[in-house]
Amino acid sequence: MSERAPGLGLRDVDVRIASRALLTSVSLSLEPGEFLALVGPNGAGKTTLLRAGLGLVRCSRGNVRVGGAPVESLAPRARAALLGWLPQQALASEALSALETVAAARYRFDETRAKSEEAARRCLARLGVGGLAGDSVTRLSGGERQRVALAALIAQEARLYLLDEPANHLDPAQQAETYALLGALVREGAGILCVTHDVNLLAHVGGRPRVTGLSNGKLCFETGYDAGDLPERLAELFGVPMDAVELGGRRIIVPNPKPTGAQ
Repeated sequence: MSERAPGLGLRDVDVRIASRALLTSVSLSLEPGEFLALVGPNGAGKTTLLRAGLGLVRCSRGNVRVGGAPVESLAPRARAALLGWLPQQALASEALSALETVAAARYRFDETRAKSEEAARRCLARLGVGGLAGDSVTRLSGGERQRVALAALIAQEARLYLLDEPANHLDPAQQAETYALLGALVREGAGILCVTHDVNLLAHVGGRPRVTGLSNGKLCFETGYDAGDLPERLAELFGVPMDAVELGGRRIIVPNPKPTGAQ
């Protein structure tokens, strides 16, 4: 990835806390129009990788560049124009309305409050929660909060989105809708780096998502979602046999562990 590239690049990144290595020699890139899924066991360092990409944790070695500049050099508004973040726990506990929450995500724009709220209403409607605009986010269900958080993310209109389990708290239908929405954002020109524990949801993204595996703070592989070696790669990553089965014309990857006591 060149110095002037518009995307995100991590180069030989180490992150350490005291004597503990959270990331070791991590290099990856994300460009607008790409979808990269990050998978790995609990504690592998996935959230730390996202936070390093956002400049929220300091690299012990290596560097992170976004839009051609070191991420730590960007002013808040410039960073918000390039990077959007959806953490696992996405909404604060303040008793703001859904509309106020989404409108606030547009702080980087020099626009009137009316314009911010107009954009916020469009984003809430796109997520199917336009009717919650006046409701306090503290009174919403987990699934409703997640969709409001996604609306806020879209309202930011960043070039790249870093998402930590974006379908968290959602029912199966809403999970499928969320990944279809992410696919639409990619086709509209956004780049998405997405932590997920369910690679089968990538079927709803469309296009050709990439999948990269992380274990013990180190990248293990990168392949395509539709690649023939993905089940084998996932089996090695999670330490459990994986089967690929056809269901409704779509490949589904499922764990197939041996029964307890089997030889």
